Amino acid sequence: MSDNVCYVDAYARRVAASVRAVESPPAEGRGALVLLDRTVFYPGGGGQPADRGELRAPDGRTWQVVAAKKAGDEIWHELEPGAEPPSAGPAVFTADLDWERRHQLMRTHTALHALCGVVWRDYGALVTGGNMEPGGGRMDFEFERMSGELVGTIEATVNEELLRGRDVRVANLPREQAFAIPDLIRTKVNLLPEGIEEIRTIEIVGLDLQADGGTHVANTLEVGTIRVTGYESKGRINKRIRIALDAARDVAGPAT
Repeated sequence: MSDNVCYVDAYARRVAASVRAVESPPAEGRGALVLLDRTVFYPGGGGQPADRGELRAPDGRTWQVVAAKKAGDEIWHELEPGAEPPSAGPAVFTADLDWERRHQLMRTHTALHALCGVVWRDYGALVTGGNMEPGGGRMDFEFERMSGELVGTIEATVNEELLRGRDVRVANLPREQAFAIPDLIRTKVNLLPEGIEEIRTIEIVGLDLQADGGTHVANTLEVGTIRVTGYESKGRINKRIRIALDAARDVAGPAT
C-alpha cells in the first residue's frame, strides 16, 4: 500500500521516498509509471485533477511527473514521455509537488464545496456533476429554473460565507457512523463504492459536510472570493454554474 501524505496533510509539498516498482508506458506517447513507497501526489478523483511535479534522485537527476493515478491501494506516478525511468531500489528520492498548481486546486475545491453548501442549505438542490481546473470550476445542480438574479444572489452568499473565515476539517469515519450523518451525500447518485469501511469527510464548519477524497485549504479565508463566470441549462432540471477564483489572502499554510 502506498503511503499518501496528502490525505492527512494537504500542505505537505515534498517527501522522501524509494522506488518500489517501474512499469513501461501504458500507451504510445505516454511516460513510464513509477510506484513510490510514499508520496504527496494526489491521484485525482471527485473532479479534482491529479497533481504534477518532480521526482529527484540522490545524484541530482530529475524527472517530471505529469500525472498520478490510484490503482487499488497503490499510487502510480506517470513520468514525461520519453524519459528513461529510475530503477527500483532502496535509494531515497524526493517527490516534489508543483505547489502553486496544487494550492490553486485546493482553493478551487474548497470554493466549490462552499458553493454546494450554500445551494443545498438555501435551495435544497442536489449536485448532478462537477469538474475543476486550477483557479476555476463548474458544478451542476438540480434546478428547474436559473436566472442572473438567482446566480448573483448565490455568488454574494458564497462570498459572505468564505469571508467568515470558516475552518475546514478532515475526518475519517467508520462507514456506519458516516452514513448516519444526514445529507452526507449531496450528489444525485451515490458515487461511493460498496465495501469501503472508512469514509473520508470534509467539513466547512457551520456550512457544509460531505464525503470527499480531495485536498482542501484549512480555512475559507484562504480561498478568497469567487466570481460566477457563467451559467447555463444542461437539461430540464440540470443547471450549470461556472466559477473562478478572485484574490486570496496570504494564508497559504505552512511550507512543508
